[in-house]
Amino acid sequence: MIIVTTDNIAGKNVTQTLGLVKGSTIRAKWFGKDIISGFRQIIGGELKEYTEMLVEARDESTKRMEDEAVKLGADAIISVRYQTSMVMAGSAEILAYGTAVKHA
Repeated sequence: MIIVTTDNIAGKNVTQTLGLVKGSTIRAKWFGKDIISGFRQIIGGELKEYTEMLVEARDESTKRMEDEAVKLGADAIISVRYQTSMVMAGSAEILAYGTAVKHA
């Protein structure tokens, strides 16, 4: 499965547009890691626990989007975008969406 943020794929011609595909997940960190991140916020530095959480969430939402595209018989997903929103303190939703297509 080809997944790109562009509206086309170099060297490929889109032959059929199958529609919108999306995947999302909401992730939260364990309370203990939240405390550790709180200390880092005070002294400065990367909040690695939250970075890790967002990477995992992005990967999961991408996989769910890809699974939807496979069900439609797609060869690729174009125009992929990601949206992040905080659901509550310590948790985040990642939404991945794009257009499922068939190409030649």
